[in-house]
Amino acid sequence: MSIHALSSVTNDLIQSYGNTAKNVINAYRVGGERVVGMMDQSWEDAVEKAGKRLTAEVRSNALATQKKLSGYYIKGINLTTDGADSVVSKVVELAGKGVAQVAANASQFEKATGVSALNTIALAVVPAAEAVSKVAARIEEKSSELVNRVSGEKAAVKVAAVKRVTPFKKARTRKAA
Repeated sequence: MSIHALSSVTNDLIQSYGNTAKNVINAYRVGGERVVGMMDQSWEDAVEKAGKRLTAEVRSNALATQKKLSGYYIKGINLTTDGADSVVSKVVELAGKGVAQVAANASQFEKATGVSALNTIALAVVPAAEAVSKVAARIEEKSSELVNRVSGEKAAVKVAAVKRVTPFKKARTRKAA
């Protein structure tokens, strides 16, 4: 039974790392978009400052060219971040399936052999895995704060879900071992 508890803690940890990775990707996306906005504003200010030295046609061409370049840059950012986001989602999904499969195989192995060494090891590892999971949740929380800092406003971020272990669940895990 503790193998299943270890697998659920491991899956939570994988999810937390996945959310942290997505937050970092989101910070890159939002930061890149902000940089483009600042560059556009600087370019517009420079063109406006040049004022009468530029003809109306040159001014409009300069602004249109800058907008076009900015659009390409934003498309590049979106393509790379969307791709990275998809890769992270797939890796988290596959890792979760892998952990579930290992837990199922471990249970079957113990039933077939009658040896409960894996269960004992899993029981010993669960507290350490829970501690690492708490650290990962804190990192995930800080990564969401990073996205908000980079964006300058509240952004859509993955937030750590606090995993609360009730006394009943602790007792049930101990009893199962």
